[in-house]
Amino acid sequence: MAEVKLKNITKKYGDVVAVKNMSLNIPHNEFLVLVGPSGCGKSTTLRMIAGLEEISGGEIYIGDQVVNEKDPKDRNISMVFQNYALYPHMTVEENLGFSLKIAKEDKKEIETRVKEAVHILGLEELRKRKPSQLSGGQRQRVAMGRAIVRRPDAFLFDEPLSNLDAKLRTQMRTEIKKLHQKLKTTVIYVTHDQVEAMTLADRIVIMKDGVIEQIGTPLDLFEKPATKFVATFIGSPSMNMIKATITNQSGKLFMKTDDNISVPVPNHKINSLTDGQIISFGFRAEDIVPLKFGQKPPNSWSINSKVNLAEPLGTETLIFTNLGNTEIVSRMFTPELVNSNDELEFALNLDRTYLFDDKTDLAI
Repeated sequence: MAEVKLKNITKKYGDVVAVKNMSLNIPHNEFLVLVGPSGCGKSTTLRMIAGLEEISGGEIYIGDQVVNEKDPKDRNISMVFQNYALYPHMTVEENLGFSLKIAKEDKKEIETRVKEAVHILGLEELRKRKPSQLSGGQRQRVAMGRAIVRRPDAFLFDEPLSNLDAKLRTQMRTEIKKLHQKLKTTVIYVTHDQVEAMTLADRIVIMKDGVIEQIGTPLDLFEKPATKFVATFIGSPSMNMIKATITNQSGKLFMKTDDNISVPVPNHKINSLTDGQIISFGFRAEDIVPLKFGQKPPNSWSINSKVNLAEPLGTETLIFTNLGNTEIVSRMFTPELVNSNDELEFALNLDRTYLFDDKTDLAI
C-alpha cells in the first residue's frame, strides 16, 4: 500500500489543456474523490495515474517511485471501470483470477486470492455464473473483485456506478465504503455525482476546466466553499445565488439586487465589504424557511412571496418561489400541504448567507 503524489502534472491535446499544473498528495488509506462537471479533467487525471494516458508535464509518484514511464501493468494499481470490463465467456471465478493467471502466479495462490475476494464481496453463490447471468450490481462487485485479487497499492474507480439505477447506486455506495474500511488501502474515485462524493470521500477534490477549485473534507466544502462554483456545485438542491450591489443606507450596509430588493449584510461580513462593491450572495434551501411552518431564525430577514411549485418528497418538501425576479428554492422539513400560488412569508437566516466577489468569484 502506498501514497500517491501528483507534482505539477499537465495534459494537453494539441492546444487544448485538459489538466493544468495539478499537484496533489494522497496519503495511504485515504478515500479521495475527484468530482466536477463533464470535461473538467477528472477522468483524464485518473487515466494518467493509471498509465492509460501519457502526461504532458510533471511527475506521478506511487510510493517513492516516479511512474511516468512505467506501463500500467507495472504500476501495481487496479482500475474499476463504469462498463465493468468483464469477459463474457468466463465465469465469475475465471474473471476474478484471469489477471493473476496472465501474471503467471502460482495456481494455489490464485485460488487463495480468488476465494478471499469472493468472501469479501459476498459472491459465493455466483462463482460459477457468467456475466450475462448477473445483475448490474453483481457485475460491478465482480469488477471490484478483479481489482482486489491483485492486492494493489491503490484502487482507481472511474464512475463505477453511473450505469446503475438509483436504488442500486445507493446500495453499491455502501458496499464500496465498507470495502475500503476492510481493505485499508488508497482509493482514488472519479464521479460527476456530488452525492457520491459527499457520502464516500475522506477528502474531495473539486475540479473545473482542468484545475483544482478546492480540496477538503465533505463538511469543509459544504460549510466553507472557497468559490461560487464550489458553493453551487456541492449540496442538493444547488445553493440559491443572487447578484447584488453593496449599498450604504442610513449608515447600514445592504445587498441591493438588480430588482431593487435590499437585504441586510450579515453582521459577520460587514467589515469585509465596501459601498458599491458588486457581489453575489448565496443561501441554501434549508436556510430560507416559510414562517407558517418553521421557526424564525434570530438574525433573519423576511419577504412575502407566492409559491411557484411545491415538490413533496416525504421527509421534506421543496418550495420554489421568487426573490424579486430570481427563482429560489426553500426546503421545509414538516409534512405540511403547500399549494401553488399560496402566499407565504419566508425568513432568510442571515448567519447562513455566503458572499462572493463578482470579479473573482472567491468567497468574501
